[in-house]
Amino acid sequence: MTSYEWYSTLKKPFFAPPSNVFGPVWGFLYLIIFVSYSYVFYLFFKKSLTVAEVAPFLLNLAFNIAFTPLQFGLKNNYLALVDIILVLITLIWGMFSIYKHSQIVFLAQIPYLLWVLFATALQISITYLNR
Repeated sequence: MTSYEWYSTLKKPFFAPPSNVFGPVWGFLYLIIFVSYSYVFYLFFKKSLTVAEVAPFLLNLAFNIAFTPLQFGLKNNYLALVDIILVLITLIWGMFSIYKHSQIVFLAQIPYLLWVLFATALQISITYLNR
């Protein structure tokens, strides 16, 4: 069974968007992430940010990248749920750590934050409905 077939068999909450919404939304968000995180790493290499200030951005990337293999590769809703919560935590941590250095990067993260909040609620629901 392919990942798409597996996902389509899962019980989903009433607010789950159609599958074809995820690609365009993530495409837009990945553009924001790329531009804003590039600036964060630029500030780090310029010695304007410490390792502690850039750490949440690195962790967020790692957790973000891990979600698809956990959810669709391993087909594990529980690990995907833990992962999306870690994405959310590191995103909020990163927003707080960058605020005093770049309000533009902070503000640019708001669409990402809103989507991750939605994705977290969606994953909680999917995990609960398919326990």
